Amino acid sequence: MTDREMPGPRPLLRRPEDGELIDVAGVAHLFRLTGEHTGGRFAFEEFTLAAGVIGARPHVHHGHDEYFYVLDGELTLHHGDGEVTAGPGHLLAALRGTPHGFRNAGAVPARALCLYTPAGYEGYFREVHAAVAAGAEVTDELLAEFRARHRTTSL
Repeated sequence: MTDREMPGPRPLLRRPEDGELIDVAGVAHLFRLTGEHTGGRFAFEEFTLAAGVIGARPHVHHGHDEYFYVLDGELTLHHGDGEVTAGPGHLLAALRGTPHGFRNAGAVPARALCLYTPAGYEGYFREVHAAVAAGAEVTDELLAEFRARHRTTSL
């Protein structure tokens, strides 16, 4: 049987330029896969964080898990009991219910991968981006409002 004769779904190939770019408060989120691609199973992004930028203040997800894998530079990761600096190859699993956050305390940009399971939190970034594009100021209150819509609590 050839590939053309195989029944069922086909793999999805995403090229390096494929994805949805959402710039939120100095973080360039490139969603390579969203819930629309995966039937809601997971979302996958590559993000770039400029030097000295806070990616996310400490928060807790109640409806999904989030995994960070550092590719370049360093991220300072809040993990509930304090912070740790993570460089290339480090992985942080922020399972639902665990406090976490991240920032780039270094002098060079950091680049990392982030996986969300199940998908859906990409909607949070879309909402924040749309609000900022419409003239809203990014405040802790605004972020808390949008996070609450996605079963997330700011700390």
